[in-house]
Amino acid sequence: MPMREDCKHFESRSYPNGDTVRKCDHDLAPEAPWRCPEECGSFQKRRIDVDWSQGSLVTPATPDEPAGLGDDGSIAALLDAAEDIVNEAAPGVLADFESERGGTGKLRRLLGRVKKERRGKGGGGGSG
Repeated sequence: MPMREDCKHFESRSYPNGDTVRKCDHDLAPEAPWRCPEECGSFQKRRIDVDWSQGSLVTPATPDEPAGLGDDGSIAALLDAAEDIVNEAAPGVLADFESERGGTGKLRRLLGRVKKERRGKGGGGGSG
């Protein structure tokens, strides 16, 4: 099933350099930005965005699916592995940044808090 742009948890963000992120805020679409799970238990029809500042009513087009995107879960596994690599590298990058800036550990505490919140969601595409 394509990404459900009408879901309350769908988010699309464009950046000045032209890059666009299309994702599920609950991290429940392991094949984002191309697909949502067929039977997603968190799907909620978007009704109203109260007090939100909308930049555009047009969501950028979905990028073309890679040729190997199938129904075997391989894309989800690949994206999960990539997320694991980033998550494993983040503490070292933050430590380097803090040592260069003479930091007080605020970034490390923030990262720990983010990881704790992700675990508390009860789901997600990868380890966090």
